Amino acid sequence: MDDKKVRVRYAPSPTGFLHIGNAQSALFNYLFARHFNGTMVLRIEDTDTKRNVKDGEESQRENLHWLGIDWDEGPNKPNPKYAPYRQSERNKKGIYHKYIQELLDKGLAYKDYSTEEELAEMRERQRANNEAPHYDGRWYGKSKEEQKAAEAKGLKPTIRFHLPKDHEYEWNDIARGHVSFNSDNLGGDFIIEKSDGMPTYNFAVVVDDHTMDITHVLRGADHISNTPKQIAIYEALGWEHPTFCHIPLIFNPKTRKKLSKRDKDTLQFISEYKKHGYLHEAIFNFIAFLGWSPVGEREIYSKDELIKVYDPKRMSKAPAYFDQKKLDWMNAQYIKSMSVEELTDRTMELVKEGETEEAKRLQSIPEEQLKNLIMKTIHVHQRDVNKLLEVIEYVWSYYNVLDENFNYDLIKDNEDFNNDDVLSVLTGLKEKLENGADDYSQAIKEVGKATGVKGRGLYFPLNLAFTGSTSAPQIYEIMDIYSRDTDIELLDRMIKALQA
Repeated sequence: MDDKKVRVRYAPSPTGFLHIGNAQSALFNYLFARHFNGTMVLRIEDTDTKRNVKDGEESQRENLHWLGIDWDEGPNKPNPKYAPYRQSERNKKGIYHKYIQELLDKGLAYKDYSTEEELAEMRERQRANNEAPHYDGRWYGKSKEEQKAAEAKGLKPTIRFHLPKDHEYEWNDIARGHVSFNSDNLGGDFIIEKSDGMPTYNFAVVVDDHTMDITHVLRGADHISNTPKQIAIYEALGWEHPTFCHIPLIFNPKTRKKLSKRDKDTLQFISEYKKHGYLHEAIFNFIAFLGWSPVGEREIYSKDELIKVYDPKRMSKAPAYFDQKKLDWMNAQYIKSMSVEELTDRTMELVKEGETEEAKRLQSIPEEQLKNLIMKTIHVHQRDVNKLLEVIEYVWSYYNVLDENFNYDLIKDNEDFNNDDVLSVLTGLKEKLENGADDYSQAIKEVGKATGVKGRGLYFPLNLAFTGSTSAPQIYEIMDIYSRDTDIELLDRMIKALQA
């Protein structure tokens, strides 16, 4: 890295909420800035006003913070030298038009009065001739008189940048090595200012990156086709372009295409991972491995460790395939390593936020009772859950068993079981508990030996009595979730239901 202080930026559009692909870009910019003791800038590219969504910017900030990504400058942390940080505000200050005018004055940009109908007709003709779509330069070099005549008709111009013929735009990409595009293959002169006076993405981003002293641009590989157009503007304005790094896109392993919002089998937004009970530490770790890897086989890293070992030269050229099994495994590792108290607090937070139906159901339980139930459930299930939503589901099932109207028809008169055997198991264990048995595992074994019932016949009715399910982990551990009196009450209730 050269002596120039590193400045990177994450520049989302508030046209939607924080998607995992956006989070990937933000995370690599964050690691880059922190590893090289640089500055992380949050810039909001909100010039596409028609597509901006309410709370889009707020969602970006909140979910970045949840992931553990912070920034040094942004709308909420302005540096007077570089502010403002929203493109809409920068446009009002005339920052972009100043440079638009400079290109117009140099003859490197021009006004285009083509109508949408004319452009559509041009594209249709090109398709008919098997030509690649491109602007044909019809307004380049037009006289002032021709421009005034168009304006007299009420036409508002766009501003197009004029590309030189047969010119190579090239750069050394951190992830992809040497990349080169010929100007003749870029679709012709492109718009840099829309007819409403708003700058286009390819122009505004150049002005912003230059005036904010951005040294490195790390963004998705889908921006590669934009980069030569941006370098063209840098060259036209006599500016040095930043170092580029195009991050591998995240692919769906089933379709082998870029992860799409239509891929219903994969959670798309960071807020969804949060409400399903994934830990932010695990998501941070997982995303860091989407398109990058450290030296060695180790996969579990804390945020500070990732900052320390981060090497941008180890960015992959190939797409990053989303692996749901790996994410669940990684999240499970973090759950296993966390204290029961911390997991309890985080599960309580999910319940209070009530973002899922499962969480909303638990809100009816008194807080102290709920917290105690969650803690005991985590004691039992910490080693076998992949996410906290599963803890919530277990808690509900154990709470639901306490309902006096619980239905035991699943085992009553079940041809796979002998009613007398089921009753003897239930009454035998009830007597053991009433007589003060503390070792529930041993008590169950003794009941099995005394009744001659074993295997499924022994455990099936106990699973149903204490969990409401026919399968469960070690049932003696689940019995510890309830008080001894509650265990006795549950056994007694099931006995009475079978005897009715």
